[in-house]
Amino acid sequence: MTPRSLRRRAAAVLAALAACAALTATRAEAVPGQDGLGPATQFYVDPHSKAARQAVADLGNGDIENAANMARLASWPQAQWFTDGTPDEVRDKVHRLVRRARAADRTPVLVAYDIPGRDCTQYSSGGAANSAAYRQWIDAFAAGIGDGKAVVVVEPDGLALLPKDCGAATDPTGDLTAARVADLAYAVRTLKARPGTAVYLDAGNVQWRSVGDMAQRLQDAGVGHGDGFALNVSNTHPTEHNARYGTWVAKCLWFATEGPEWARGHADWCAGQYYSSAAPNDGVPGNSVSSTDPATWRWTDAWFDQNVGTPPAGALSHFVIDTSRNGRGAWSPEPGKYSGDPEAWCNAPGRGLGPRPTADTGVPLVDAYLWIKVPGESDGSCTRNTGGTIDPEYGVVDPPAGAWWPAQAHALARNAAPRLTFNR
Repeated sequence: MTPRSLRRRAAAVLAALAACAALTATRAEAVPGQDGLGPATQFYVDPHSKAARQAVADLGNGDIENAANMARLASWPQAQWFTDGTPDEVRDKVHRLVRRARAADRTPVLVAYDIPGRDCTQYSSGGAANSAAYRQWIDAFAAGIGDGKAVVVVEPDGLALLPKDCGAATDPTGDLTAARVADLAYAVRTLKARPGTAVYLDAGNVQWRSVGDMAQRLQDAGVGHGDGFALNVSNTHPTEHNARYGTWVAKCLWFATEGPEWARGHADWCAGQYYSSAAPNDGVPGNSVSSTDPATWRWTDAWFDQNVGTPPAGALSHFVIDTSRNGRGAWSPEPGKYSGDPEAWCNAPGRGLGPRPTADTGVPLVDAYLWIKVPGESDGSCTRNTGGTIDPEYGVVDPPAGAWWPAQAHALARNAAPRLTFNR
């Protein structure tokens, strides 16, 4: 490449970064409220995001290709996570973000991530000291939003990974699990009380909890007081698989609460996404998990058609899907490569950015595709259960959870599906 060509490409990268900053210009939009997001909603783009800073660093290193990709990545809205701090600190941080977004007439996406006992002491462990501290933190979070516009995703993994799921010794009395569910319900109600806030309670992903189990957990945690639930946060499962799963969960919620009298209180009767490897000819869902082959999901669809039918308009919960890393779907290592859990969810190699963030999905129950997990932030120091410290998929010690990882950001942008373009 000639020096003149390099100068032209560098100038294009700088222009792209300037245009990214210009995305904060005023634009009319729908306001989140009692009915959740509207398709005209435009999400806030942070002009000083990690991707924007990486573009400048790449440009300074003469890495024009990656700089251009980082500038494109920086032009798209991404969530901002709030993971710790005192109530005063979180209130001030949230307020500053909402104020910047309001000045741009955009809607910010925030993640509340401070639940006690977070992540079963794994890579993203931490959280508030106890329920009282957490509720004070949530009160301050809501106060920081005030009457501004915001979308809040509540506690990724907090409901799919309850204390009772962390091992037999973690919650022998069930008190910790009961407190967790009550804290999540408190967060949903408190945040939704703000007039311009849309609230989505995290519900794991299509390959985690069964349909009925997750529907029951959502009901117990007060999902009905918010705008719906969130799927696929920090994961790579295909968008269409999560959309199908989310639709079943929404129908199961209705079936077990507002459906036929004989079904009330029986989310456990709902068909799920899991079937045994030898699924019965009559299509009855198997309870022993061994397959999530979408080819078997026709039986799940048939069960809901027969037992749920078409609920009244507006009766079903809505949801949002994280598409920040699912452009190439989920990752699985070659058979036999690892003797233990390969941690397929953790810094999955070879993945790419998925569908771009938008509130105009065209899917009836899907309020938005969002980049909730910040593309380029590590999931933690994954080892694939090999007993060492090195991640054998990368040959390095992965950065701690939440740390920026330039190599991963570059790969996600390079592998984006559809191809990454500038947000105009």
